[in-house]
Amino acid sequence: MAIRIGDEAPDFTAETTEGTIRFHEWIGDKWAILFSHPKDFTPVCTTELGYMARLKPEFDKRGTKIIGLSIDPVTNHSQWAKDIEETQGTAVNYPMIGDADLNVAKLYDMIHPNASGANPRTAADNATIRAVFIVGPDKKVKATFTYPMSAGRNFDEVLRLLDALQLNAKHTVATPVNWKPGEDVIIPTSVSDEDAKKKYPDGFKTLKPYLRTVAQPK
Repeated sequence: MAIRIGDEAPDFTAETTEGTIRFHEWIGDKWAILFSHPKDFTPVCTTELGYMARLKPEFDKRGTKIIGLSIDPVTNHSQWAKDIEETQGTAVNYPMIGDADLNVAKLYDMIHPNASGANPRTAADNATIRAVFIVGPDKKVKATFTYPMSAGRNFDEVLRLLDALQLNAKHTVATPVNWKPGEDVIIPTSVSDEDAKKKYPDGFKTLKPYLRTVAQPK
């Protein structure tokens, strides 16, 4: 079954490079980013894992945990991590799930439910396992997307999206196209003008009755 925004993120128990975890318990009261890879020792994913390691302090500031997944055993992950540090200049500093049996991949609808982890599999066999899931402290999926193997993911965009989601969760505002932290935001149509005037006493701009902008709340 497809995982949609607003669904509860499926819980699971899995082996990782930092020991066995139960996903919901591991998240705790934080936000979480789960991002997946079709196989160890693949070139594009190598660059992505290194970049996420460099970004980890930014996710930490936002109360967000990050966790990777690849369709290989944890023992392979440990070897791959050496290559990542050597080529990308940053050691992997977050857990990596070993999903050789495809359990999590199937649970999150990243691969055909009849796929078998028992057979030798190439990265191409697992091409759809290049997804990102942003999960809130309530364990609900807040955003998800999938990239092809040939295109590296933009994890700066994941960070920007996380900022937008957390802002919405805290202040009930929306963000316009290409929004960056510090820029004006949108007052949702669910908020009446009367309530908006109470909430934003310094005023807001009405471009259309359905399009009102205001300085980003602090």
